[in-house]
Amino acid sequence: MIMWILLPLAGVMSITLTISSVTFAQSAPPIVKQKVETAQKQVKTIGMEEYRKLVENPGAALIVDVREPHEYAAGHVPGAINIPRGVIESQIWNYVGVPDKADMERPIILQCQSGRRASLAAQSLEDLGFTQTTAVVMNLDDWQKASHPFTK
Repeated sequence: MIMWILLPLAGVMSITLTISSVTFAQSAPPIVKQKVETAQKQVKTIGMEEYRKLVENPGAALIVDVREPHEYAAGHVPGAINIPRGVIESQIWNYVGVPDKADMERPIILQCQSGRRASLAAQSLEDLGFTQTTAVVMNLDDWQKASHPFTK
């Protein structure tokens, strides 16, 4: 009985959080927008077509969706693992090895809804010493509209 009450509530909360993050992104203070712009100038970025090629043939690249778990669960690019931006510095080691033996040159492709969080995550990983980070700057809705691979 409780499950029937909690499931709809979880769905409403997920939609509310998604709308809130979109609203925040549109009304973010100038300092936040500046921080994202600075990150995008400092890290390697790619657009949708380059990303599509990497998704089709990732090779050794680790594709990381840095959105929140509820966003990832609602749908994601096949092959992408989920490490939210807020924990990327502590969780990346699970995929590249422990800090003293990590593959710091492994290509890491970071993707989110628009490229903002991915750019900031790429900058954070570069600050940790990773040398092959790339942020995907595109709108994930456009990715889906273009009928690129997407798992729900």
